[in-house]
Amino acid sequence: MERIDLVLQKMAAYNGNDVKRINHALKVYAYAQMMSGTFPFSERKILLIAAILHDIGIHNAEKKYHSSAGKYQEIEGPPVVRALLKDMNLEENSIARVCYLVGHHHHYMQVEGEDYQVLIEADLLVNIEEEGLSYQAVQKIGQKHFKTQVGRKLLHRLFLFKEE
Repeated sequence: MERIDLVLQKMAAYNGNDVKRINHALKVYAYAQMMSGTFPFSERKILLIAAILHDIGIHNAEKKYHSSAGKYQEIEGPPVVRALLKDMNLEENSIARVCYLVGHHHHYMQVEGEDYQVLIEADLLVNIEEEGLSYQAVQKIGQKHFKTQVGRKLLHRLFLFKEE
């Protein structure tokens, strides 16, 4: 990928010693990469950058609003994304799409684009694991929010498989 390594490094540097958030971003990135193998190169690059930076507004949200709630992350994330990507030699429309995805990744209705859907599903897969959700909760999330075939397969394989 075209200098994805630099985006990963910038994300890690921005998060400092917040290992939990760095690892969360890395896991979402890995799932997004796994789920986007058939995407055209330019779309995949935008998705992967958004996956790496999807929660980048969390520190500012905590400082400004004393909350890590998704709505505050979505407000605070896009300006940080712009600052981190300004010297990355990306086209403005690519940066704008990354900002849009980061600024909406907790909005699960009216999803615009397969890249957006994959970002949501990748983040949910990580959140399910990190939060240790019950089988019933995972089933409900799967029915409500997982739309891609690869996302549904991963959800089932990781969390909904029951041995008889």
